[in-house]
Amino acid sequence: MGNRFVDLYFKVGSFDDASKAFDEINEKNVISWNIWLNGLLKFGHFEKACLVFNEMPEKDVVTWNSMISGCGLLGFWGYGLEVFKDMQNFGFRPSKFTFSILTTFVSCARQGKEIHGNMIRTGIGLSNLVIGNSLIDMYGKLGLVGYAFGVFSSIEEVDVVSWNTLIWGCCKSGYEDLALEQFDHMRLAGYSADEFTVSSVISVCTDLRNLDKGKQIFALCVKGGFISNSIVSSAIIDLFSKCNTLEDSVQLFEEVERWDSVLCNSMISSYVRHDSEDDALLLFVLALKEGCRPTEFTLSSVLSCITFLSVEQGHQVHSVVIKSGFESESIVASSLVDMYSKIGLIDSAMQIFAETQVKDLISWNTLIMALARNGRAVETLDLFEELLREGPAPDRITLAGVLLACRCGAFVDTGMRIFSSMEKEFGVSPCDEHYAYILDLLCHAGKLKEAFDILGSMPSEPSFLVWKSVLLAIATYIDLNSTEMVAAKMIELKPQSSLPYLVLNCAYEMRGRWEGMIRIRKAMKQRLKKMVGCSWIGIKNNVYTFEADRLQHEGGKDIYSTLGLLDWDLEDQGCIHVQHETESTW
Repeated sequence: MGNRFVDLYFKVGSFDDASKAFDEINEKNVISWNIWLNGLLKFGHFEKACLVFNEMPEKDVVTWNSMISGCGLLGFWGYGLEVFKDMQNFGFRPSKFTFSILTTFVSCARQGKEIHGNMIRTGIGLSNLVIGNSLIDMYGKLGLVGYAFGVFSSIEEVDVVSWNTLIWGCCKSGYEDLALEQFDHMRLAGYSADEFTVSSVISVCTDLRNLDKGKQIFALCVKGGFISNSIVSSAIIDLFSKCNTLEDSVQLFEEVERWDSVLCNSMISSYVRHDSEDDALLLFVLALKEGCRPTEFTLSSVLSCITFLSVEQGHQVHSVVIKSGFESESIVASSLVDMYSKIGLIDSAMQIFAETQVKDLISWNTLIMALARNGRAVETLDLFEELLREGPAPDRITLAGVLLACRCGAFVDTGMRIFSSMEKEFGVSPCDEHYAYILDLLCHAGKLKEAFDILGSMPSEPSFLVWKSVLLAIATYIDLNSTEMVAAKMIELKPQSSLPYLVLNCAYEMRGRWEGMIRIRKAMKQRLKKMVGCSWIGIKNNVYTFEADRLQHEGGKDIYSTLGLLDWDLEDQGCIHVQHETESTW
């Protein structure tokens, strides 16, 4: 009876009662110790479990399996493999369950092959579907698709799980087309797809952006009644969204009878992906009212919607984060840092970063970029030095943020030193973003020869982004011929962009070249849709839009007067500013 009480208390979550019941057992047998060991591992008391395991007077296969399984449950994969070796050294024969656990521990091909070989030597064949499917899954995760197919072919009689595991393994290993082929083979062989099959195949279609095949699977889901499964529905919503048919995502979402977190997260992400931030925020509020608990991914997506026009909503979402208990999640903390930096509250962003317990590279990069974009150049470089001392190795995003900070702070020597050592010291090859920042830095510092030397040494033709950074930097200071040359390059790369025309027009105006202005404006009329200058001001829950050549809004005289003063101040400072653009017709 004592063993049953201990097991019962563990099942209902009462660790203290289970502990008392175990201590009251006078004659403990191996079953008693196994129940106690399992409970310790279940409640996360790993060190105490190891102590109990080592001091147990008697062990059986169940004991060893429990310890190995507990190591996997708590993330101690390496220790679990050591326990497996000790199990064999002490003369215990691993069971099928032992090997099925071990296949989830594997982190490299060598370990996987050793475990597979151990199975063969132990005499455990592939007649057992659980073992065979576990091996297929293991090789699929390792990217060894050929071995996965070998195991699949050796199984005497496969089932739907075998096919699902093989299809998912092909997908995870980057063989999406092969995954679709196996799905077709599965159906030809007479096996009926289940929810896991169709959700996996839909994910494959999404990765391939294969809308036609995806619609065929969608029809199969409707016919098979899988649409009621939220995982399948969310996968289809994601497919339509990523294939640029948001209206189909919306239609499917509206037809779903019951919402849950998975479904709402998929739809919110779809709205965000298509820049429909207002719809995403509205759905988030409705989902909360329907009782759908947000996930960390939902909150991350919603936080990305917040702009300087919706500051109050940003604070409200932050409150939801705290109430939901996700403030310590790295992905949410990084999103909060990014949100506060976008609305100019950089001190709040820094505080959140400081309070984040586990900082991954995304966390560091987010704050580095946030500081740089808010002009906090010195603090960006200090944080970069801290990262080099304490954090993970920097990547291309980290270095782009540091170069942007050097640009904002006019730190030419520091910027050049970091740019020159990127590949050798950090193993990062400069890309367009890095070139754009360093060229912008050099041009604004008047080091034009060095800038054009770097431009000429680029391993590939400069992109529109690189030319853009050069053009905006030289338009005010350099001779008109260079400005015209750079603008021509940009027009060649991106004919529909109005930026080179606007900068050229400004350059001609500054030099009194009226004929050049007329020529540029004529070219814009012939080649481009009219771009109307546009500004937005958010006041509480209202957003006011101000477009060029439009009558003033009622009561907006004071706002326009202030904007006019700001415009004059910019002109006095010799600044070139590029307006936001909205399409219109002539």
